[in-house]
Amino acid sequence: MPAHVAESDSTPDPTGTTDPLAHERAHLAASRAALRGMREDVQALDIRDVTANWVNAAVLQSQIDDRIKALADLSHTPLFFGRLDYLHAVGGELAEGADGERFYIGRRHVHDAAGDPMVIDWRAPVSQPYYQASRTSPQDVGLRRRFGYTGGELTAYEDEHLTDPAEAEHTSRLLQAEIERPRVGPMRDIVATIQPEQDEIVRSGLGGTVCVQGGPGTGKTAVGLHRVAYLLYAHRERLARTGTLVIGPNRSFLHYIEQVLPALGELEVKQSTVDDLVRTGVEVRGEDEAATAVVKGDARMAEVLRRAVRSHVTAPVEPVVVVRGSRRWRVPAYEIQEMVDELLARDMRYGAAHEALPQRIAHAVLVRMEEAGEAPDDRVQNAVARNPAVKAAVKAVWPAVDPAKVVLRLLSDAEFLATQAGGLLSEEEQKRLLWAKPARSVKSAKWSAADAVLIDEAGDLVARTHSLGHVVLDEAQDLSPMQYRAVGRRCSTGSATVLGDLAQGTTPWSTESWGEALFHLGKADAVVEELTAGFRVPREVIAYASRLLPAISPGLAAVESVRESPGSLAVREVPGGVADLDAAVVAACEESLRHEGSIGLIAADARIPGLGAALEAAGHAYLAPGEETTAASRLTLVPASLAKGLEYDYVVLDEPAAVVDGEPDERTGLRRLYVALTRAVSGLTVLHAAPLPEVLGA
Repeated sequence: MPAHVAESDSTPDPTGTTDPLAHERAHLAASRAALRGMREDVQALDIRDVTANWVNAAVLQSQIDDRIKALADLSHTPLFFGRLDYLHAVGGELAEGADGERFYIGRRHVHDAAGDPMVIDWRAPVSQPYYQASRTSPQDVGLRRRFGYTGGELTAYEDEHLTDPAEAEHTSRLLQAEIERPRVGPMRDIVATIQPEQDEIVRSGLGGTVCVQGGPGTGKTAVGLHRVAYLLYAHRERLARTGTLVIGPNRSFLHYIEQVLPALGELEVKQSTVDDLVRTGVEVRGEDEAATAVVKGDARMAEVLRRAVRSHVTAPVEPVVVVRGSRRWRVPAYEIQEMVDELLARDMRYGAAHEALPQRIAHAVLVRMEEAGEAPDDRVQNAVARNPAVKAAVKAVWPAVDPAKVVLRLLSDAEFLATQAGGLLSEEEQKRLLWAKPARSVKSAKWSAADAVLIDEAGDLVARTHSLGHVVLDEAQDLSPMQYRAVGRRCSTGSATVLGDLAQGTTPWSTESWGEALFHLGKADAVVEELTAGFRVPREVIAYASRLLPAISPGLAAVESVRESPGSLAVREVPGGVADLDAAVVAACEESLRHEGSIGLIAADARIPGLGAALEAAGHAYLAPGEETTAASRLTLVPASLAKGLEYDYVVLDEPAAVVDGEPDERTGLRRLYVALTRAVSGLTVLHAAPLPEVLGA
């Protein structure tokens, strides 16, 4: 039988030790000492004799400082969480000993003074069977041991003898306890609880893009972050050159997840929202109506912008005459037109063609010089390209373009918009795009978030956007086609991990299929994986929320939760008015606060001020989304519009009908409600005075 061993147990360890827990604690202490030694070795490095100048010294010192940070020992984070006992020696550098090799699996590699491994990084190939081995496929693992911790102290272990036919299948209690551990503070890593289907996604190669469709509680966000950590381990040099980026739906969400990668020893991954990604050079001060934002986010706008940018190219009407010394060299207008036609046919970026045209004209002049018996070289060609006559011709034919000014003109000039959008946008759609009061300049314009995406698209038409090696895009279902294009530009020569749930799309432009989304992202050949096993939301809660699926995302499979938690759902009708509902909500929060862990009070955005006042009147301080929960401050007041991606041990959901009514249409409202209903890890209390949405049933 598998043993869940407590401190007093004296069952013999496979090594013959009579007190296995003491043996494991000793190894933990030795591993921590070895990690301290590794850190002290780096701190003691003297770089004075190995750097040629102050620049090299600064770069090397920065790398050393990063290494010191990565080697920090987090006292409340287990250094290792598992152990593998192989039946035979494992090939490779890490296994040159006798049969029956043993490896401790942890968040990072630790070696002793002699270089022998004390802890193996969970991302190393030798660690993979910890996640993948099973009774039907033991992968040469005789024993898999999981460790239990309390406050950083090793307090228990649990064994699986994968090749012992007498040992029955069982559900790991330590694994279940780790999944259900109360959540206080930012999001935790799941490195100790990764499931086989999650591990396959985490370890998929860098070359391809992976799209993960996952319902609430399936761990898709954590899988995406662990995939970044794995890729940085397996392809560190390449990604160090090209860069990685995590894109989330809002800053509160990014703050919530920001500690996952540092806990795994990865410090260099940047994070951003889509809005922050495209806000370069313009200030977003305006807001679009939903119908206008839908048109601005439509993929057809890419062609409208392409036409608008290229409309600045005009036919040459005069020849170019270059004077050098006593000679005049003439390039006729028709020849310049041929150069322009060739550049247009190549579909070069506008700015690159603007730089190429003077060189083409200069080359034509050099050909004439050579035909006249001269022997010009590259320096002469560059000089001709800078000639005032050539520069004037290029300015007239292919002038420089400011992307923001192009968009400004499209949104202000009805005639210009009609010309560029002809055959693409209807008259009604064009009217939606036009500003009621045109702005005088780029600076004075009240740009919206959708406008910034258009400017970003126009900017890429002028000059290529820098591509990163890998991008993780979370809550991807909420992006418009133009936003997908903006993200796709950031990984045009790299790969992406796309994470989302079609049922949680809460924008008017949210995607209806991953095929469509991936096409706009420029990754149509991506592999789509679906996670359907839920590890976070209790079965009773996810079953209740899944009643909405036929209305919000027909055909999408419901999440099957592996967690039994009787009594985790309470739905209560509150008779009376707003004051009675507020009082009932405060009482439900007080009830939840009697439990251990974090509490989220989720409500329609319009209800937030009133509920905040009610909490304060009752003497309860509360946090805003993104503020870190602590043991002393565990209650967060969450507008429904910011709940996506967050999770709390206990959730109190106020007035579902108000959540639905707060959105532009019923489908979006029901999707917002689906999100709110699925934020709880241990318990959900739903309070309502108005009737519940009909699709939830009685």
